[in-house]
Amino acid sequence: MNSDRRTFIKRMGLSIAATSLAAGNLACTDSSSSLAGNSESLLATREGQPEPAPIGYDRLPLEWYKANTQRLKDKLNPRGIEAILIQNDINAVYYTGCFRGSGERTTWVLFPSNEKDTAYWYGPAIDRDLITSWWATEFEYYFCFPHAVGGFPNKGEVVQGERKDLFEWLLEGLEKKGMAGKTIGTDFTPNPAQLEMARKILPGTKFVNISEDCLQMKIIKTKEEIALFQRTYRYFDKVHAFARDFILENGTNVTDFEIGQALQLFAIQMIMKDVKYDGRPHSAVGIDSTSHYVRTGVSTAYPHPNQFFYSKVKKGESLYVNTDLYLGGMGGECYRNYLIAPWTDHQSKMWEIVSDTVQIMVEESKPGAICSDVAYKVHQHQVKNGMQQYIYHRPGHGTGQNLQGHQAPYLALGDYTPMQEGMMFSVEPGLYDSEKGIGINPSDNLLITKTGAVLMSRVPFSKEWSYLTL
Repeated sequence: MNSDRRTFIKRMGLSIAATSLAAGNLACTDSSSSLAGNSESLLATREGQPEPAPIGYDRLPLEWYKANTQRLKDKLNPRGIEAILIQNDINAVYYTGCFRGSGERTTWVLFPSNEKDTAYWYGPAIDRDLITSWWATEFEYYFCFPHAVGGFPNKGEVVQGERKDLFEWLLEGLEKKGMAGKTIGTDFTPNPAQLEMARKILPGTKFVNISEDCLQMKIIKTKEEIALFQRTYRYFDKVHAFARDFILENGTNVTDFEIGQALQLFAIQMIMKDVKYDGRPHSAVGIDSTSHYVRTGVSTAYPHPNQFFYSKVKKGESLYVNTDLYLGGMGGECYRNYLIAPWTDHQSKMWEIVSDTVQIMVEESKPGAICSDVAYKVHQHQVKNGMQQYIYHRPGHGTGQNLQGHQAPYLALGDYTPMQEGMMFSVEPGLYDSEKGIGINPSDNLLITKTGAVLMSRVPFSKEWSYLTL
């Protein structure tokens, strides 16, 4: 190794260690008063926000998932569903609490309706310890994808057997469980070839698609889910206060990339300080912190940009601070936009119209309100104020859980779903002007309550917060 490379590695290691220590120290303090701005003092008070989950309640417990699966069984029993077969990874997490993903290694879990608290898994050997250490009555596995018949190197059986169709393998497993002739609710629709296999292996079995039933359950959040969401948004409050202070402290000496990296590190240090964590599976699950979409200048003018962000913050430009956080799978988006002085009248008007429409969404959303009507009033206000050419998307989407960002229903002109208590929506009535290089698209999480709606963060939508002089 040459001296230049050795010096670079040494300096980089010291820099990372120093940054981590600084972020950790800030994450452990109650405020960011050591930085310019003291932004935590500006956080808003929002009446009606639910109580956040307490420290130590970092994920939903196994009992919640068992009760949730029973709710699904009870919902489907009147339709004669005798067993439930889940294939979708997000649904598998929602009903079992075992956080994992399948990729090409398809995994299924079977819940016989007449059995209490049983879960029969079918999946790859790679997850055998993960699954059996959580909720698994039995776990039957194939070795890996593609699977060769008889090939289980983990058992000392190194065989180059015939490639096995995994759906056929699953059907054979279901046959052992006595599923022939049963009515099975599935969150997927078997294709014609799979149905032909089923007729041979499970004669008389009927498959009923229950994906909509699963979705409707996920859309209405329970009080336990809401409490975890609210705790995550308490972290968002601190992250955005830190972000604002970081920008004021560093001014035009920092890039959007560096802001994002600082936010990500600060957020994860803060969250992990509160989380029970022993390095084993099923603790500290569903946790994520991302800020890779922080961007400044012309890149803010594109809703879905494809360029990498590495630009210095500049006076007279907009700055988009994007952060996604999750705890126990609950969380989502919380973004804010800044105008860096000197700002133009056009920039200010765009910001004001976006701020107005955020308030429209909060005021118009309540049980019984129609999603399309809320979207209509947002777009109507945008158009009346001459913003039509800067409209690129709907004002919001349903908020998913278990790291699923988008979920039905949608705050869109074509969605006529009535709102219900327990629904959640993103709040992002964005406007974009690519010619002048400015985009304003905040985001928050809107919870539908018994009587109205409440934003789940305390991060302000105010000029005092968003107009910065560096």
